[in-house]
Amino acid sequence: MKILCWNTDEAVWKHWNHVIDTNESLERVEKFDDLQHSLQTASFKYCFIYLSDDSFSKQVEDVVSLCLGFPNQRIIVFPNQSSQQAALRLFSVGVSGQCAPYIGREQLSLVLSVVDSGEIWGGKAFIQQLILQSAATAINVQHNDLEDLSERELSVAQFIAKGLSNRQIALEMSITERTVKAHLTSIFKKTNTKDRLSLGLLAQNNDQML
Repeated sequence: MKILCWNTDEAVWKHWNHVIDTNESLERVEKFDDLQHSLQTASFKYCFIYLSDDSFSKQVEDVVSLCLGFPNQRIIVFPNQSSQQAALRLFSVGVSGQCAPYIGREQLSLVLSVVDSGEIWGGKAFIQQLILQSAATAINVQHNDLEDLSERELSVAQFIAKGLSNRQIALEMSITERTVKAHLTSIFKKTNTKDRLSLGLLAQNNDQML
């Protein structure tokens, strides 16, 4: 069984090789483009992704893009920091599990067995927190929807929810990246959101309530 790994630093890579089952093999790629190419040209049972503290939000959005591009791929993320908002964003687009980067051998085996059964893994306490956070977000959305946005701003918000970058949004809408950034500044102010993660989650919840 092959597992594709992306964005692992040396310590995490060494640890994963130590705790993985002997029947499994890890393959490592360094660049996001290489990750996409590997998933397009070969078959992997799992994709392990380490989310480092550096550029954390961008890495989350890269994973969102990956999930949308490869909906049948089982993706497990290993964030180095705790973020309920990021977890909600990732699970909402189909991530199969979230674990600590330095997970133990027995725990990792359990995670993979749960994912194999078609369930998601986050740990009991985390899932409970996730449910509470989802409920709070749903309540918040009722009072903080996207009705104040212009048609173009709404389109930008919807593209953010799909995981598109500023450059991709600019191409889709035939505008400049500078204009996209201007729209985002206005959207953040109108929706009382602070970043792409919270805006993407808001837009996704808004679509589900329509």
